[in-house]
Amino acid sequence: MDLGLTDKVAVVTGGTAGIGLATARLLLAEGAAVILCGRDPDRVAAAIRDLGPANAHGLSVDVSDPAALERLRDEAVARFGAVDILVNNAGGGARAHALSVSDAEWAHDLDLKLMAHVRLARLVAPVMADRGGGAIVNVPSIHGRHPGAESVPTAVSRAAGLAFAKALSRDLGRHNIRVNTVCIGVVKSEQHDRRWRSAGGQVSRDDFYRELAERRGVPLGRTGEADEAARAIAFLASDAASYVSGIAMNVDGGAAYVD
Repeated sequence: MDLGLTDKVAVVTGGTAGIGLATARLLLAEGAAVILCGRDPDRVAAAIRDLGPANAHGLSVDVSDPAALERLRDEAVARFGAVDILVNNAGGGARAHALSVSDAEWAHDLDLKLMAHVRLARLVAPVMADRGGGAIVNVPSIHGRHPGAESVPTAVSRAAGLAFAKALSRDLGRHNIRVNTVCIGVVKSEQHDRRWRSAGGQVSRDDFYRELAERRGVPLGRTGEADEAARAIAFLASDAASYVSGIAMNVDGGAAYVD
């Protein structure tokens, strides 16, 4: 299927590894230009070397910094002339007991996982509207739909992001800007790899992910790959989903719940 991404310009946050990098690679393969960002400049440079083509560009950006987000928008427009697609993939998995999170930790998490989406929408929506439309795809954990024990502040920040995306889809539809969400379940990632390494190599990486899928009750019986999440994101960003807006799609192997 031709996704209709040729000559589109995509911004991908959290694009230096895992789902973000897989998404950037797929968008490039489908003919889009991509500007990706991450906090670590060395990892940004490594991601661009991995991707290779001239229509990929990287920028070191902390998405909780409003000035840095303006710089990201300005760089995309200056380099490629537009922003047609925004993939909000940045954010970690801060998890603790609901009553143990400090005000400062709440504020940081909301800044990273909600306010970054709000600020980027303000920045790129006018650019998209001038182009006749666009697509925004947010990529949170499924915890935003199904909070588990000791899953805050992430679960609450992600839930707020889900509500914002739905409201935004209603407000931007008149400008032909679609807003959708891909809720990620158990997918191979650097975060899970760190947990595997911290266990001291007691099991192989493959066994670690197999056991993780079993513990989480994934009906498909395995952990997802970053490329599988990227395909869902690229579809929602593309003309193939031209009449799809305001949805939250689970990419979780059928689990629908991750504790």
